[in-house]
Formats: sequence, C-alpha cells, structure tokens
Amino acid sequence: MKVSALPVLVLALMGFSQLALADTAKFGFINSERVMRDSALAVRAQQRIEKEFSKRDQDLQRMGKDLEALQKDLENENSKMSASERQSKERQFRDLERDFQRRQREFREDLNQRRNEELASIIEKTNQVIKKIAESEKYDAIFQDVVYANPRIDITDRVIKALADSK
Repeated sequence: MKVSALPVLVLALMGFSQLALADTAKFGFINSERVMRDSALAVRAQQRIEKEFSKRDQDLQRMGKDLEALQKDLENENSKMSASERQSKERQFRDLERDFQRRQREFREDLNQRRNEELASIIEKTNQVIKKIAESEKYDAIFQDVVYANPRIDITDRVIKALADSK
C-alpha cells in the first residue's frame, strides 16, 4: 500500500499554520464569579440590597419569635384553658402563621427580584468594561468561565479595577 505524501504535507502545513495563528492571536480570560464577588460594584450592590431589606428581615425574625412564643404558650397552657380560649388562641396562631408564611414568601420574591436587577446591571457594566479592554488592548477573544485557563491570560484583576474606576 502506497501512502501519498501530499495529504501528509497538507496536514503538516495546517498544523504549522495553526501554531502561527496561536502565536499572533491574543486571548484573555475573565473569572466572572470573582468579578461578581470581589468588584466594588458587586460589593456596593450587596450593601444596597442588605440595607433595603434589613428592616423587613428584622420584622420577619420578630414575627417568627412571636409565633414560637404563641405556640409554646398554647402547648404549656393547653390544659389550663377553656375550650373557647384554646380555639381562640389556635385561630390566632393559624392566622399569624399564615401571615408569617405569606410575608416570608413575598420577602424572598422581592429579594430575588432585586438581586436579579442588580446582577443584570453588574453584568451589563462588566461586559462594557470587558469590551473596552478588548478593543483598547487588541484582544482577539476574551472568554468567561472556562474549565481551565493559563493564569497568564487571566485579566480578571484588570476588569475589577476598571469597574472600580468607572463608577
């Protein structure tokens, strides 16, 4: 069986051209998890959310303690109460528990919505900064969240700094 030299030569040339392209191409990598955790933009967003929701969270915690106290009162005083007192306290407990669960659900929904709004804003600003860095430093491609990237191409710190400078 005779092997033609032409296909082997073509494959070898393709391999060399890929190596030449890799030497001229400029790639970058962004660890978006670090950007979302460490950037001043993300920290400020988290602080805004905490401030915005702290009062409601405290109210829910207080309401949960009231609910626990009422439940203990019901358990401890059950034998000492008349049937009508017990029914009244049980009704009060069920109403408070229903209200507590509703408020918890609303709190979680509102909190998730605000987080998503802040996250969308951070992502938009981050993408603008990444694009600006890519254009000014002539990157061919910048990747986010890959399995492995050589630390030499990691530009996460530059993005975090640029986000802090952009305010």
